[in-house]
Amino acid sequence: MPVRRKYDQGCGSAHALDLVGDRWALLVVRELVLGPKRFTDLRDGLPGIGPNVLSQRLKELEEIGVLRRHVLPPPAASTVYELTEWGRELEDVLVRLGRWGARSPSMRLGPETRPEWLVLGMRSIYDPAAEPVPTTYELRFGNETFWARTDDSSLAVGRGEASEPDAVLTSDVETVAKLMRGQLKPAAALTSGAVKLIGERSAFDRFPSLFKFPALAGTD
Repeated sequence: MPVRRKYDQGCGSAHALDLVGDRWALLVVRELVLGPKRFTDLRDGLPGIGPNVLSQRLKELEEIGVLRRHVLPPPAASTVYELTEWGRELEDVLVRLGRWGARSPSMRLGPETRPEWLVLGMRSIYDPAAEPVPTTYELRFGNETFWARTDDSSLAVGRGEASEPDAVLTSDVETVAKLMRGQLKPAAALTSGAVKLIGERSAFDRFPSLFKFPALAGTD
């Protein structure tokens, strides 16, 4: 096994990179932001990673206290990985890193494939044009459900059903991505049947205005 290289500098940034700067480490953290996952779930969410590399990253992140393992009670009895309280602090780091990366002119705008990536990405490009109206959305993608809530100029997201949602959107990932980018208008999405809406039409109409995609909007 290769020896990990470290910066060994008396600097918080350098030490943070010593801890989570190896390839795949932060993406493993990204996969756990919305809740615990099994090893197989992590592999599914990280195309291109080998099982040995994933095992090594999980071991390293557990050793430094970013994540922990535990066994679910019967009948599941599966081993899952979850972030520790300290590890969950990396969510804001990932959001800021995502916001910075989205401003790159070389950012690839390919087809969206995973609901979880889209929902997490919402926080990185959340930039409402006006003072947002507190609104709760439920987003249904096949058998996966997520929620997003605006409140006091902030956006929170999570996995599962929303509590008292103002608008429930049933669609596919690429359609919702196009709404967020301004490439599809809410009226057209409803007319074409690309989105099925339950709840307030006004809340749905506001949805695209919550996001500004820097790679499309420039870097002013």
